[in-house]
Amino acid sequence: MCNDRQNVMDRRHFSMLLLAGLGLPGTLHATGAARQVGDVRSASGGVFAQIDQRRTLSAGADVLLGDLVWTEADARAALAMEGGSNVFLGSSARLKIDRFVAASGGQLVLGDGAMIFDRDDALPKTAIEVRSVFGLIGVRGTRFFAGPSRGTFGIFCERGEVKVEAGGETRVLAAGDGVEITAAGAAASALKRWNPARIDEAFRSVLG
Repeated sequence: MCNDRQNVMDRRHFSMLLLAGLGLPGTLHATGAARQVGDVRSASGGVFAQIDQRRTLSAGADVLLGDLVWTEADARAALAMEGGSNVFLGSSARLKIDRFVAASGGQLVLGDGAMIFDRDDALPKTAIEVRSVFGLIGVRGTRFFAGPSRGTFGIFCERGEVKVEAGGETRVLAAGDGVEITAAGAAASALKRWNPARIDEAFRSVLG
């Protein structure tokens, strides 16, 4: 298991990769060449996006393929992606829209902070992946939380099913299940039924 200092360094390095656009397939470097893949449903506080130039985001603003979207401290953002998926970001979060096709899915990269992914079960299934320094989250239509939770990186499935790959092991979460990852490179914990207080705490950290 990595020590705390190494874990912080890993996350800082991962955030630097996001900012530099290195090692992320599908990254576009010119705003003019990027296509719209969603829009901002709501934004409070400082919310920004960048491919080659920083943009301030407010309700109705475009979300582009290749965008790095981030929130400042105490800021929140709700992104409506094409095809019906919704992404909510808590404060001090960083999310890369690395690859996204409404009909077939895509890949999001969570660098810092917490997020909620929500897709109605009645919509056609699409293969969405959320990557982070802690592991890979695979989803085909569900609602889940991912981000800091009580000193660990927590993942909680509220609805549907979520597959978590971390540290060479796989966990499959059903509704009500949660796991913890204590450090980059570590495997996820065994499945746990999160209590209502922890669930509320996690979702409030994103939704306010």
